Amino acid sequence: MTPTIEQIGQDLLRMMIAYALALPIGWNREREARSAGLRTFPIVSLASCGLAVLGTSFSNPSADALSRIVQGLVTGIGFVGGGAILRAKHSVSGTATAASVWNVGILGAATGFGYYHIAVLLSVVNFLTLQYLTPLKREIQMEAEMERDRSPGRDSLLDD
Repeated sequence: MTPTIEQIGQDLLRMMIAYALALPIGWNREREARSAGLRTFPIVSLASCGLAVLGTSFSNPSADALSRIVQGLVTGIGFVGGGAILRAKHSVSGTATAASVWNVGILGAATGFGYYHIAVLLSVVNFLTLQYLTPLKREIQMEAEMERDRSPGRDSLLDD
């Protein structure tokens, strides 16, 4: 089935919206010097949106067919997000970035399926969480480190 000019315009608009809604999240991650940033987030959102648009463009797509598209999308995005998680000896980092990659993929799919209100909500909440809870997390971590430094640990008791 050949799309009409109107359908092409609607599809392009959806993809531009998906791209734009991912930019603030990508900007935040880029500013924080994370493994995924300003390029990755909009591309994940755009690709997810494109897949959703393709899925809905089939004549009379069944709920089962759309469900399989979403399942594949979630699996693929999970794989991409998993690459952002780094494990060191006693710590794990990148989980917020990985969760944000997953969120942006769902944001793109929501846009592609025409659920703009869900996409906007996902974008705003993700951005605000990264923007305002990251400083709070750092403060909590510093307080915990100071508490550990003030209290004698097991090693200091064994040294006596």
